[in-house]
Amino acid sequence: MGFRCGIVGLPNAGKSTLFNALSRAQAAVASYPFCTIEPNVGTVPVPDARLESLARLFRPQRVVPATLQFVDIAGLVRGASRGEGLGNQFLAHIREVDAIAHVVRCFENQEVSHLEGTVDPVRDAGIVDTELALADLQLLERHLDKLRRQVKAGDPGSREELVRLEALVARLDRGEPAREAAENVGGLPLLTAKPMLYVANVGEEDLPLAEERIAPLREYAAQRACPLIILCARLEAELEELDEEEERRAFMRAYGLARSGLEELVQEGYRLLQLITFFTVDGPEVRAWTVRAGTPAVQAAAKIHSDFARGFICAEVVDHAVLLACGSLAEARERGLVRLEGRDYPVQDGDVIHFRFHVAPEQRGGRGPDRP
Repeated sequence: MGFRCGIVGLPNAGKSTLFNALSRAQAAVASYPFCTIEPNVGTVPVPDARLESLARLFRPQRVVPATLQFVDIAGLVRGASRGEGLGNQFLAHIREVDAIAHVVRCFENQEVSHLEGTVDPVRDAGIVDTELALADLQLLERHLDKLRRQVKAGDPGSREELVRLEALVARLDRGEPAREAAENVGGLPLLTAKPMLYVANVGEEDLPLAEERIAPLREYAAQRACPLIILCARLEAELEELDEEEERRAFMRAYGLARSGLEELVQEGYRLLQLITFFTVDGPEVRAWTVRAGTPAVQAAAKIHSDFARGFICAEVVDHAVLLACGSLAEARERGLVRLEGRDYPVQDGDVIHFRFHVAPEQRGGRGPDRP
């Protein structure tokens, strides 16, 4: 399973429209609450100009980008933490993702209902964030009850954890998410400990003045140390229906868009998860691979094939920009620019790597290289 980013928000905020634009999966879209019940999952390529440059250099038969999984999760409502609107079920889906893209409605449309009656981005964001915090408080209180019994019974190891969790509860009570005290979460599946970004979903007519319109929401996001991006989900969905690149460029120029909001969302989600990309060039294939920042070379090798890690000898590494400047791997080697790194080498974003390994035939694993 790949890295997963959950799309959450109030009903009718534009989550499924955004998901469809991301994945072209055609999740159901309707102007009534709880149109989405079961989460939809889509695998989305990560735009990367470096991969395109390597493909132009090597002209492979196959180019495989890095990917992220986006999960369209049903809308939350007030009381979700108490089970309102099938809240417990939907909160469970959020616990399964690695990061959260919180879609906030910033557009007016009389044909699309709003459960609160009016559009207020800061209030709406606060409703969802509060429900996530209340769900975390319920989980923490269950743990605290157990710890208090253990402390009362004389268990010396429980007192320190009790103090730590009580501090977390106090933080949540102050309206501060657990991600701001990640070192104290201790592995608990807290919703507010997950990395989050806000997606301001504006109307087409609001794009020219979008920054001014969403200024209060940007301030709210900054207070919570979360990034925010602006896009029009409906417009992005229309853009994704165009297959010709020139048509896409003309469409974006007509709306004054320098780049697709979806590309920004995917790349921001990638950064939010502290992911990096390394590349492999293997005969007919140039491929981008995703790992966490700081991943050692032997673990990166395992992403490709378990045998690469089992029989790891070394990694031949060259930065993609250096490789492009040289024009070929052979020239980079001739100039002494390809380095030999050991198993503990922390893979860097943009590395092009060839793994040397040796495994005796009787020791080889049966699984072939990962394929999308």
